[in-house]
Amino acid sequence: MRFWNKMNKEELFRRTRQFAVKVFKIVEKFPKSKATDVVAYQLLKSSSSVAANYRAVNKAKSKNDFKNKINIVLEEADESNFWLTFIKDIDLIKSTEELDFLIKESDEFVAIFTSALKTLNKS
Repeated sequence: MRFWNKMNKEELFRRTRQFAVKVFKIVEKFPKSKATDVVAYQLLKSSSSVAANYRAVNKAKSKNDFKNKINIVLEEADESNFWLTFIKDIDLIKSTEELDFLIKESDEFVAIFTSALKTLNKS
């Protein structure tokens, strides 16, 4: 169940948490409307869930529990990526380095956790 070595585990803890923090900060820049409230709510939920569920991964009780928790992180990272690219597509906020960073980070999380699941399924 120790899929990542200590350094990678700590780095992913930091990255997933920072991802959620940065999303929360960027959401504060959204213009106020009913539509943006929906987008903001969905993005806040999925991005914070990436961090919270990655934390839970490392407390898994079995290999199956570990795989299930990794899958949840993957799903939430993918949903976060959807909302971030949607924000860019509809020009909800001006495209910024910050938004582009968050899109790239969510892409990387999807790749990392997809790879983890593939490796786990082989073993």
